[in-house]
Amino acid sequence: MYFNLLIINKLKKGYRSIVFVIITLSNTKNTMAKVKYRFNPESLSFDKVRTSFKIWILKSFTFFSASIVISIIYYVVFSYFFDSPKEKSLIREKSQLVLQYEIMGKKLDQVQSVLDDIQQRDDNIYRTIFEAEPISKAVRQAGFGGVNRYDEIEKNTNSELVVNTARRIDIISKRLYIQSKSYDEIIEKALNKEAMLKCTPLIMPISNKDLTRTASGFGWRIHPIYKIRKFHEGMDFTAPTGTDIYATADGIVAELEHNPYGQGYGKMIMIDHGFGYKTIYGHMDGFKAKLGQAVKRGDVIGYVGSTGLSTAPHLHYEVRKNGNTQNPAYFYANDLTPEQFDQMIDISSRSGQTFD
Repeated sequence: MYFNLLIINKLKKGYRSIVFVIITLSNTKNTMAKVKYRFNPESLSFDKVRTSFKIWILKSFTFFSASIVISIIYYVVFSYFFDSPKEKSLIREKSQLVLQYEIMGKKLDQVQSVLDDIQQRDDNIYRTIFEAEPISKAVRQAGFGGVNRYDEIEKNTNSELVVNTARRIDIISKRLYIQSKSYDEIIEKALNKEAMLKCTPLIMPISNKDLTRTASGFGWRIHPIYKIRKFHEGMDFTAPTGTDIYATADGIVAELEHNPYGQGYGKMIMIDHGFGYKTIYGHMDGFKAKLGQAVKRGDVIGYVGSTGLSTAPHLHYEVRKNGNTQNPAYFYANDLTPEQFDQMIDISSRSGQTFD
């Protein structure tokens, strides 16, 4: 090892000067860069600097902490401005799902339109033909109460779109179920159509071919006794006492009484025809049918009279459907032509009062 030393030769007494030495190591040039030395003025030599373990730990921790901070900064910046491949894949999947829900929504609109048309036909055609009451709107469009069915879904992103679609599917499913039950009822009525026709009032209760026995029709009239305007719930037919009265449809004699309910009907028969139909025959002179007897359309059940609140011999005839009074004029299909129907309505509307 060769050293080239440049030394200041003169030293003044009591004074120490700093000596700068330039050392060149020809064979250890690369090794010197990794080792630090400190000049010792007392020994006029260079001592190797040795780092304590504590300082080494502190420097290592500082370097490690700085690396962590820089890494976090890089991660935040890159994650904010740039998407990872996985994130890009998830974004594409999300867009596809949203598109699929939008397409499903349009298809649900089409299903809703078709279902509305089916329900419209069911209420206004099928159920009308078979004389079934229309299903109320409240029943068809009943909501879902109670527990929130979509609580778990609402916690997710795009929950409004998903919940709205799920709710529409549930509502349509319920409406389809109600509609299927309605068709089951219609099918049952269709199978029983022959029996229903037999039990539907379709003839006039007395022989009235010339229609001259039509007295007063259904609607507001002047009461013959009370002389007040009163709603007439049936139709009156004039005829001599003892004239035959016919059952207008098949059924069971449900009531056979004298002046029931205090309504002035006198001797009265009520026939329950089933399918919601009942007919009432009032002011009779006498009965031929018996309570509980099964009768057929055209059977004689009694005779015209003037019992109860009556001013002359006549028959008061009512038709009720599900408890509601109906205009009897609409139930003479087997007896009248359209021209005769118009004539009967004209005759019954001329009189401003009734016989009962």
